[in-house]
Amino acid sequence: MQVVVHGHVLADSQDALLADGIRYFPAEAVAWHHLRPSGRRSVCPYKGVAEYYTADVGVQLCRDAAWVYRWTWPWSDRLRHRVAFCPDLVVESAS
Repeated sequence: MQVVVHGHVLADSQDALLADGIRYFPAEAVAWHHLRPSGRRSVCPYKGVAEYYTADVGVQLCRDAAWVYRWTWPWSDRLRHRVAFCPDLVVESAS
């Protein structure tokens, strides 16, 4: 699976977990040079505390386009340190 924005691959992995309709990519599969912390955090009662990132793809900034659960509740440990992307971004099967 890949996340592609304006021709830039933000994530690429066959190990993307699906949870609640969102793909969660391993941190090592993410092109971190396109992401920067946005300063936003949120708490999900089911998953934990999320930190958000803005995607900078050169021509456009996508604010809070990605998030990471660095602190998960025990029942959501499989999502810890994985990166999810806004559903508005293109997630496609890698060819």
